[in-house]
Amino acid sequence: MSKYGVMVMGPAGAGKVSSHHHHHQQQQQQQQQHHFHFQSSMLTILLSVSGFAPAYGSTFCASLITHLNLNRRSAFYVNLDPAAESFEHAPDLDIKDLISLHDAMEEVGLGPNGGLIYCFEFLMENLDFLTEALDSLTEEYLIIFDMPGQIELYTHIPILPALARFLSNPGNLDIRLCAAYLLEATFVVDRAKFFAGTLSAMSAMIMLEVPHLNVLSKMDLVKDQVRKKDLKRFLTPDTGLLDDDPVAVASGDVDDGRGDVHDKDLVMRGKSFQRLNRAVAGLIESFSMVNYLKLDVTDEDSVGAILSYIDDIIQYHEAQEPKELADDEFEPQEEA
Repeated sequence: MSKYGVMVMGPAGAGKVSSHHHHHQQQQQQQQQHHFHFQSSMLTILLSVSGFAPAYGSTFCASLITHLNLNRRSAFYVNLDPAAESFEHAPDLDIKDLISLHDAMEEVGLGPNGGLIYCFEFLMENLDFLTEALDSLTEEYLIIFDMPGQIELYTHIPILPALARFLSNPGNLDIRLCAAYLLEATFVVDRAKFFAGTLSAMSAMIMLEVPHLNVLSKMDLVKDQVRKKDLKRFLTPDTGLLDDDPVAVASGDVDDGRGDVHDKDLVMRGKSFQRLNRAVAGLIESFSMVNYLKLDVTDEDSVGAILSYIDDIIQYHEAQEPKELADDEFEPQEEA
């Protein structure tokens, strides 16, 4: 029987969430107040990976855990960042118990990026490290995998796509996965940067080949900078966003016939870069794959809305079948 899960892409070190011990205690307290009955043994997984630039992933994961607890749903935290050293809460499972980035760099003589790739190659050779820990979890757990922040792991190196296939393969854990890519909402202030982040999101979607959500995080930081009417335009990106880019206007870019950048300190400016930006935006628009949801972690309803989308995609509630009533518990309604 299939299991269910979601992948959340955020920044490096994302997902410092509550430990298993804390959730176990809270679950025991909740079970004293309310009992849940499920016919199926579904396992829900939140696979937390890292995306393009800081996306407030750790805060999102912590807020999501809080929301889950308030709704009597449990979580299990797995750290898969071999360079992570400090945590808000201790992981239930930590890749550093298998291999750390420091060990890979010291023993194999690799740099940080090469060492990170080596760690994941080593993990793929020792996948029982994951399966032995996950097989014992019951159906109510939402498992959070906290991944490193290097975007190349999700865009053009096949390691994490291979991991996603392993998790979802019917011959292995048989998890129905969903991915959520977090992009910091402050990117909308610089539209060229926004399209660069959106291109990375689309690349991750294509590489991972799982159902996907894209989320604009840190909405609380742009509410005074971008009007709600203007913000709606970014939820479905198209080339029209470049036609009235306020940053380009403010920088004074003009076409002098040479396509040069007038100020060497400006980055991604000038007519030559405008044409490149427009080509990237056109590619994104032609694929028509990326749409965004808004997230403000300071708003409980906003966090709940994202979780609702995740639940719909992984069909979480369809999997939680109610307990069948015994014959002596059934009370037919009287006819009026």
